[in-house]
Parts: sequence; structure tokens; C-alpha cells
Amino acid sequence: MGLCRVFVLFLFLILTIVSLSFTVSATDSSENEEEWREYVVTLDTHNFTQFVSQHDFMVVEFYAAWCGACQELAPEWEKAAKILSQNEPPIVLAKVDANDQQNKQLANKHGLKGFPTIKILKDGGNVIADYKGPREANAIVSYVIQQTGPPSIEITSSQDASALIVDDGFAIMGVFEEFSGEEYEKFIVLAERLRSGINFGHTKDTKHLPIVGDSSSSPNNIEGPFVRLYKPFDELFEDFQNFDVDVLEKLIDVSSTPLVTYYDHMERYYLRKFLGTRNAKAMLYVDYTSDDYDAFKSTYYDVAKQFKGKGVSFLMGDVEASQKVLESIDLNVDQVPILIIETKSFVGIKYIKPKVSPEHILSFVKDFKDGKLQPYRKSAPIPEVNDGPIKIVVHDNLQDMLFNSGKNVLLEFTASWSEKSKKFGPILEDIAHSFQDDDIMIATFDTEKNDYPTETFKIIHFPTLYFATPSGTLLSYDGDKTKEAIIDFIQKNRDGAHLNDSSTKEEL
Repeated sequence: MGLCRVFVLFLFLILTIVSLSFTVSATDSSENEEEWREYVVTLDTHNFTQFVSQHDFMVVEFYAAWCGACQELAPEWEKAAKILSQNEPPIVLAKVDANDQQNKQLANKHGLKGFPTIKILKDGGNVIADYKGPREANAIVSYVIQQTGPPSIEITSSQDASALIVDDGFAIMGVFEEFSGEEYEKFIVLAERLRSGINFGHTKDTKHLPIVGDSSSSPNNIEGPFVRLYKPFDELFEDFQNFDVDVLEKLIDVSSTPLVTYYDHMERYYLRKFLGTRNAKAMLYVDYTSDDYDAFKSTYYDVAKQFKGKGVSFLMGDVEASQKVLESIDLNVDQVPILIIETKSFVGIKYIKPKVSPEHILSFVKDFKDGKLQPYRKSAPIPEVNDGPIKIVVHDNLQDMLFNSGKNVLLEFTASWSEKSKKFGPILEDIAHSFQDDDIMIATFDTEKNDYPTETFKIIHFPTLYFATPSGTLLSYDGDKTKEAIIDFIQKNRDGAHLNDSSTKEEL
């Protein structure tokens, strides 16, 4: 009987352990399922419109699988999506593979300029704004939740106002007698338009506005409603009373960029903004350790101030940090201090003042604006001997070789890094041998060593071929890159083609 009891007890223990094992296993399975659940919604061209139309507010990332920045963002985006799914009401984060061919049209519709691009979609997709926030999970959550609130908050104390000026030092505050009327309504429209990149607030009492710098920032001498932009550079604040939304947006954009951008890895945001501007770009490179550095910095700032809003943006860089930039345009440190102005219209059009002094900066910029300067063009040396089957053309002899040689000229635009150019080299060599002792010239132009007139030649890939005749015709070649196809093109388009259809010295 004792043995029986022991056996029953042993059996009970075994069953209990097994039961607990199943319970733990089930719990682990549930937890694993929760852990591996994907909270970011995957959208594509088939479900995008319908899904977005069902949400008053959501955020969508357009990504490409090969993009390193997208890969870094992915786990943070997923963490943020999990947290936001528990918000009340829940907020959806989604993603679209913009590199997938089926989603190309969807990506183009949203004006992607790079990866990742993140868009805030409101009112079922009727309102779209750029996401300009952080890329870390908790910061993403805070930023997104802030975007769901009112576009501008009421300021009732100086503490409210100071809280709007976050780490980047920017904020926009409007002062109104009443929170109604045309000016106030336009301010709210502006706030809705720009809120993804800057905090907005409004108040009836100017005493709540932060005093920055010195007492000159006191708004007591301003009559009527106005808008104040706070910023972490230059004057530290700027006031506006033009309430045309488009005009005000442009004024704020200009004023939220430093008068002088510095070529510094710590200033990447402003550097990207400088490089992306449509303005002409003035770039001053000096030795930051030189005795006249302070004079250059002060003078350059004053010149930038004079040309604010006049279509010229200004950058200053230390020659040591900027050496590769100078080398890329065939300049060297021996020419420093050097002032370069690059136009907004055509790639490669630059105006250069080497060995510039502080007192000559203003006159050089003025002469540029008045159209008095001759552009600088990078050119390799003209070859002393140029008798090979393929002629070498450089910038400084482009006009003579292409249009004044008296020959029909096939000109190849190439780049040393282009694999297609390397593969095309032997084909061009064969074509050149086919036309030896003829009035056909085969030539090549290295775009890495030479600038070219981009208003004349449209080059979007390598190699690019153009054909010029003595009579002045200039044609681009868009056919197959084969010996037969190109020779046929030359024969059909050369001067006098109707008189002689068999000028080649080699049977095809």
C-alpha cells in the first residue's frame, strides 16, 4: 500500500511538471509571437490609396532595400510603430518599397529625391507634409505625437514660449490682438504647412516672447500683428508683418539659413541646404590659421548680409578641410585664399578669383551680379602631338576641333570610371581606322579633366556621342553602340552624304 502511495505521488509530480511545461511553452510562444509581430504596415501600389483614405493621420517611409540609411532606420521605425500602436488613438507607421518596379509611379507621385523619404499624410491623404524629425525610436514617437496636435499652441507665459525653442534653436511665434481674423487664419495655414520642421506658438501679449541677445529684441515698438522667427545664428530673431502665406514662407526659408554656411562636418544640415539651393553659390576658401582669417570672416559676413535675398548664397571653408573640393575643379592650395562663384543655371560654370584679399570680395561679387566676369573653364592641356586615329579634344580646343576643322567630327564624351566607356573604347578605335585618310574625324573628350558647355551638350550617361558637320549641323547619337550602326549614322549625316554614300575604306 505504501508503494502504491509513492507511485501515485510520483505520477502526480510528473503530470504537474508536464502541465507546467506546456503552460510555459504556450506563454513563450505567445510572447515570441508578440515579439516578432511586424507593426509597420507594408503598402504598395495596390493597397496604398485605399489604406491611406481610411486614416486621418499616418506616416509613410519610402525606402529602398539597398539603402544603408534605410537599413539603419528599419529597427527604429519598427520600435516606434509598436509604441505608437498603443497610443490613443493608435498611430500607424507604414513603409513602401519605392525601388520595386510596381511602386515606381507611386514613388514619383510623392516627389522622392532620395532614400529614405518620409511623408506625413493627413485627412485620408489629402494633406501631405515632409517628415523632418529624428530617426531614433523614442524621438520618432515624440515627434509624431506632436504632429497630431494643433499646428500652433497658445502661449500664456514666458515658460510656454521658451519651451517652444527646442535644441535646434528655432521657433516661430505670432502676436495677435485676437485669435481670429485674416492675419491669424493665414498664420495657422503657415503653421500647418511648416509644422513638421519647426514649432509654432501664438499669443496676445508680447511680454511672453523670449528676449534673446540684447534688449533690442523687445517687440514693444512693433504695431499690429507680427510673426517672429527665432533662430540660433546671425541676428537670433527676425520679425515679419507680411501675412501672404507664400511670401512669408519664402522669407522664413531665407532667414532660417545662415548668412554664411561653414564647410564643417558639424553643420551638415546647413551644408545640405546650401548645396541644394537654386541660388548662385559663393565659396570662399581660406587658411583658418592665417593672420588675416578674422578679416576675411568679418568682411565675408558683411558682403553676405548685403546680398541677402538677392540670389547668392555664401559658404566659407578651411583650405585643409576643403582640399578635395579644390582638387575636383582642378585648383590647388597655392591659389588660396580663393573665391569661387558657381552659377545656378549650368553645371561647370564658375567664376574664380585666386589670391583674393578681403577688400576685393565685395567688388568681385558685384561684378558677378552685373555680368562683368568671364567664366572659368577647366581644361586639360592641348596635346602637342595629336596624330593618333582618335583625336584628343579638350575644353580649350573644343570649338576649333569640333566646328572649325573642316571635317565631319564624331565626338565621344567619356569618363574614366565608366565601365561602358571602357567597353566602347575598342569599338571607337575600329571606327577611327575605318575612316583614316577621310574627311571624318573621330575624337574623344574626357569630362573629368574638362568642363563642357552644358547648354550645348546634354550628357546624362557615358559614353555620349555627338556628330558635327563643317556646315554647322550638330546631332546627338542615340542609336546602338555598335561599329556598324555608328558608321551607318555617320554616312547618312556627313556633309555631302547624297553625293558619296561609300566613303569608308573598309567593307562592312
